[in-house]
Amino acid sequence: MNRLAAVARGDIEADLVIKNAKIANVFTLEYETADVAVYSGRIAGIGKGYEGLVSFDAKGKVLIPGMIDGHAHIESTMMTPPAFANAVALHGTSAVMADPHEISNALGMAGLEYMFRAAQGLPVDIFYGAPSCVPASEFETPYEELDMNAIKSMFDRKYTQHLGEMMNFPAVIAGDPEAWGKILAAGDVPLTGHAPGVSGKALNAYLASGISSDHECVDVEEAREKLRRGMWIQIREGASFPNLKTLLPVIHENILNASRCMVVSDDITARYILERGHMDEKMRIMIADGLNPFVALRMVTLSPAEYFRLYDRGSIAPGKLADFSILTKDIMDEDFKVEYVWKNGRQVVRDNEVFTASDFEHLAPVIKTKVKKIPTVEQLKVKHDFDIMNVIGVSEGSVITKTLQLAPKVRDGFVIPDPQNDVAKIVVLERHRDTGKFGVGFVKGLGVSRGAVGSSVAHDAHNFVVAGADDESIIAALKALAELGGGLVVTEGSEVKASFALPVGGLMSYLAPEEIASELVRMEAAASELGVKIHHPFMVLSFLCLSVIPELRITDQGYSDITKGRVELGIRSD
Repeated sequence: MNRLAAVARGDIEADLVIKNAKIANVFTLEYETADVAVYSGRIAGIGKGYEGLVSFDAKGKVLIPGMIDGHAHIESTMMTPPAFANAVALHGTSAVMADPHEISNALGMAGLEYMFRAAQGLPVDIFYGAPSCVPASEFETPYEELDMNAIKSMFDRKYTQHLGEMMNFPAVIAGDPEAWGKILAAGDVPLTGHAPGVSGKALNAYLASGISSDHECVDVEEAREKLRRGMWIQIREGASFPNLKTLLPVIHENILNASRCMVVSDDITARYILERGHMDEKMRIMIADGLNPFVALRMVTLSPAEYFRLYDRGSIAPGKLADFSILTKDIMDEDFKVEYVWKNGRQVVRDNEVFTASDFEHLAPVIKTKVKKIPTVEQLKVKHDFDIMNVIGVSEGSVITKTLQLAPKVRDGFVIPDPQNDVAKIVVLERHRDTGKFGVGFVKGLGVSRGAVGSSVAHDAHNFVVAGADDESIIAALKALAELGGGLVVTEGSEVKASFALPVGGLMSYLAPEEIASELVRMEAAASELGVKIHHPFMVLSFLCLSVIPELRITDQGYSDITKGRVELGIRSD
């Protein structure tokens, strides 16, 4: 550190000097033109007259701090950590706060260990949250349960930096000893939350646990209340569930709120990153909406750094890590792009290319369980002994589902799918322990007019989920998933029309980002041939199993509603 001070004073040469940079200052929300001296991976000084072993002339272009994604699930991109890091580094991201509860549900502690080891030596720092809900609720069956002792072990092993989103908010609010035990086991770290629609005294009880953030706000009133109660708001802009434009009024009305808000990805795809970008895309959305560009920049740099206590980054200032990017245009210009990227003072991006060695198959775990117990057509039949049935209602662009009550379509004494009214049968089969346990229900809004679509990506336990217009297609999809060991499938009758294997825990592929995106396009095209019109159908399908989001959901244990408990499929009117 003494030599860092010597470089700062100008007594000795820096390793790198960025000359003539237009620095975006996230402290004072202004530009300043200066040189930036870097030594041993850190910023030594800002000003004029610095000399270095390497000099880079920015030619008056904008220099911004490395951007930080405050909440993301790498598994949702279907990329391994090395492939993901390469993809987002191109867009100026230098750090990601990742919640690995997907792989932890699918492979237990071994899955978390894999994610940690695969994240070493990358052009992006990946900090993991300890998965606080494996399973997400009592209604799901994961590979193994990770209790409070497992949480403590994650921190002892240095796998995790913060507590991952505490999704079982009813348990926290009720004072459940296991939920509170996990929070206490995490210790003095940022405790991230998940509290959709929680307000009033219930919100007070949730916050009393020490949980301090939430990424599930869907309207301004919800965000305002949570800000007033001291919560940090993580504004989600995901592939299927974009909330940024909806929630930006809370910043427009008082830009000081930006100091307690950050923008996050949550769930995005490889194709999304390739076509739209990462945190840079979120900046462009905010700027196009009229937000002060410096405020927008703060919400993807300094705000997440302060919340997660990453005091060595988030800004361009002496002593901070030399994580920064040069843009093609002024940040006032909403179509700016990232041109050059440095990580720890080392250039990692130039000419839209990442300079780093990444092994996409690095230490990848194998799937431990092969599914053999597949239900038969007879077992999937739903006897007609009710007048009204509960149906999962899907809304485009919303993670929230509705509980619809519809009259069933009946044939030969059994309830069947009703493609003409966009009602498909949905089945979730437990895949981690090969118990043969499965849940059956119905869903409206996917647009499956024939055949079936299926996936082993089924939040959060990630069992097999299939929605279809007939039982034969559903069985074929379940068998295809079992043969793949996990992935995406499209079937019609007994024929597999398309499939894509996800060998890493049934969640991720070894392929490069471009190949994954291409495969996903192919799978979505196959689904559209069955009548599916909803955007990102496989991602939407996966969230129908997420038992910690209202309202009606389905798991291997059947229907559930996190606010009501278990829900019956049928209702008698008499």
